[in-house]
Amino acid sequence: MNEVVMRDSHLAYLNLGSNIQPEVNLPKALKLLAEYGDVQKVSSVWESEAVGTISPNYLNVCVKFRSNYSQIALKEQVIKNIEAQLGRQRSEDKFAPRTIDIDIVIFDDGFINEDSWKLAYVIVPLAEIFPTYRNAETGETVDEFATRLRRAVWLDTHRGVLS
Repeated sequence: MNEVVMRDSHLAYLNLGSNIQPEVNLPKALKLLAEYGDVQKVSSVWESEAVGTISPNYLNVCVKFRSNYSQIALKEQVIKNIEAQLGRQRSEDKFAPRTIDIDIVIFDDGFINEDSWKLAYVIVPLAEIFPTYRNAETGETVDEFATRLRRAVWLDTHRGVLS
């Protein structure tokens, strides 16, 4: 076992997105993720427009994931490995289409990137599996944020991808 893997169990909420063969890559990513820990909950699949570029729409899900990996090990040893297995090509264009993108949203009750509160494709699926999580600054729940974002941004559920 690698030194950065901790013996204690950690709970993470992950956002998975794809706009290159998402019907294939999202289920594959979930299957690979299950090899590293316990996938406890998966949101519905949500379709959103690509941000920052003209490209195919994204499909996104949020996942409640329990494992023995520290936050750094989860990113470096699990997420990067899954992204590489699914052909993720990193480029200078941070908005380029991708087979899979996996981000840690919450790790052990800590929200990782405060900018994510503004992203409907993160917050709306997260609200399905962790609606009561509160924004430390505003006190609002994820569910309250999701309701507001759904009024302002187009998102649609996408059936059949994970069934």
